Amino acid sequence: MVSMARDTRYEHFQGALIEARQKNNLTQQEVASRIGKPQSYVSKYESGERRLDVVEFLDVCKALCVKPISILKRLDTDDQEEIYP
Repeated sequence: MVSMARDTRYEHFQGALIEARQKNNLTQQEVASRIGKPQSYVSKYESGERRLDVVEFLDVCKALCVKPISILKRLDTDDQEEIYP
């Protein structure tokens, strides 16, 4: 399998979703049940094996009881100045 360069923003995104789940004392299975998916779905997006599209992201946020903007704000890091002056 070819390895793609990891974008640190996606790593922050994964971390924010994991943190939100843990802060709400939810297991991967509980989140999966709330969105009608198997537990492996949650495991895969948390580990980076699978990426979420925007609609899936909104569903996950609802299951986590977090506002999507709170997750997205975590992606706005200082290194963005280099990309977007």
